[in-house]
Parts: sequence; C-alpha cells; structure tokens
Amino acid sequence: MNNKFDALKDDDSGDHDQNEENSTQKDGEKEKTERDKSQSSSKRKAVVPGPAEHPLQYNYTFWYSRRTPGRPTSSQSYEQNIKQIGTFASVEQFWRFYSHMVRPGDLTGHSDFHLFKEGIKPMWEDDANKNGGKWIIRLRKGLASRCWENLILAMLGEQFMVGEEICGAVVSVRFQEDIISIWNKTASDQATTARIRDTLRRVLNLPPNTIMEYKTHTDSIN
Repeated sequence: MNNKFDALKDDDSGDHDQNEENSTQKDGEKEKTERDKSQSSSKRKAVVPGPAEHPLQYNYTFWYSRRTPGRPTSSQSYEQNIKQIGTFASVEQFWRFYSHMVRPGDLTGHSDFHLFKEGIKPMWEDDANKNGGKWIIRLRKGLASRCWENLILAMLGEQFMVGEEICGAVVSVRFQEDIISIWNKTASDQATTARIRDTLRRVLNLPPNTIMEYKTHTDSIN
C-alpha cells in the first residue's frame, strides 16, 4: 500500500534524498535522523500557498490509517497506525495530493482517510476534539468515493459556515459498508451541529431516508 503514497512526497524532498545518498551514515543512525527530521519538519517549514495559487482559509493535513480487524485498538496502537500523508495550503496543493490518492471506493480491508486542519490530530484525545463530536453517515458500498470528494470540497470551501467549529472529516472503508463523518469542536452547540447536518444533506445530495447520527467523542470513548 505504501508505494502508492510514494508519489506524495512533496516537491521539496531533495534534501531528504541527499540524506539517503549519504551512505557513510550507518543505517540505524540514518533511520533515527529521518525520524527526527520528519518530527521536526512540521516545525521547521511552514506550508504556504505557492505564487498565484488560491489559498485556503486553513491549512489541512491528509492522514491514512489501516488496521487488522478483530484486534483491539488502544489509542496508542491507533496513533502508531496512522500515517501523515502531507499538508497543503492552497487549492492547487490539495489537487496535487488528491490526484495521486486511491479513491476510498478502491481501498481494501479496514482503511481510513482523514483530512484535518493542520495541527489537529484525527484522534478523540486531541485538545481540539475532546469536547467535540461527529456526524456519522453510513453508506452502502459504491457511494464512498463521490460522497468523500463532495464532503472534503465543501469543507475546504468553507461551505459549512460554522466559524472555526469544523475539525476534520474521515472516510472509513469497512467490509459491508463505508462510513463518512465530519468532526466539530463543540458537541454541546446544537445550532452548530444542526447547521452541519443540514449542509451535509445538501452537499452530499443524500437520499431522504439516509440515517445520520451525531455522536459525542466522550460517548465514543466510553
């Protein structure tokens, strides 16, 4: 699976390649350097729109996770399973990532794509998420790719009109069905959650009998 994401290394990965060519470094040291580097790179280099690109209101980060069904997931193992694909700041940078990514309908097994505002981890425990919740929509097979695209374009285009409430969105591919969800900061704000629900219905063009469920993250944790 990982090789499909190799194309997503950003265009500035030249310095990364030079490290790999420096064969005098021992493998163990090299791995550590790469690891330290990936942890510090977000601090070191802010992602900004390129010249003449169309900036988004917020920077966003794509994540991918996959797990073996039947294994219990602790938040620790979940955090180890989740891989950051990359961060973008403009419409053009978004399409550069997205055009290389497998569509959710073509993912196999127990896989998830997450798209969250930069700095927010796609985990309940993150400060931005801990008092929040999510709208969950269960989809029959065959709808996930279209619904995911419509959902993230609406999110990037600020169509939800709820200020800074939106944290991110997830598409979860499962064996019998697919699930999409959108996460917001304040579960107790009913005006916000109602507006998100109505916008979801509109942008996803959902059949009238589609069941939508709102879950607070504290419920999910319990």
